[in-house]
Amino acid sequence: MQTTEWTAMAETGIDYGVMGSLILMSVLALWVFVERLMYYKSIDVKAHDNREKLELELSDNVSTVATITVNAPYIGLLGTVLGIMLTFYSLGESGAVDTKQIMGGLALALKATATGLLVAIPSGIFYNVLLSKMERILAYWDIEHNNKTQG
Repeated sequence: MQTTEWTAMAETGIDYGVMGSLILMSVLALWVFVERLMYYKSIDVKAHDNREKLELELSDNVSTVATITVNAPYIGLLGTVLGIMLTFYSLGESGAVDTKQIMGGLALALKATATGLLVAIPSGIFYNVLLSKMERILAYWDIEHNNKTQG
């Protein structure tokens, strides 16, 4: 296998592997966010007698969104590092400085970083919105059950 073929396969692997992972993470974060919001709208705090059990039900899968928020930039950074390594490898193999080749490799690398951030930022927002809604529901539970014990 020639070096240019190997380099092209490596670029494709990095591009699809990193970008595919980030797209999958993005879809998963959005799916969990929407699912949790729909669940939170349907919750009836009066029907729950145990606050801890309610809290456990509310927090299902929320950690998935937090995990995506934290790890998406690292996946993007991994793509950046691999893209830059591939660029340097290609330059070393060719023995000549080709500006077009350098810029193509750097663009591939920076695309991974940007995509990682584009996944992490909305996921962080999703996580904070879910936490806020959980706290509000739990506060309503506290209010409802304090009124029952006082009344």
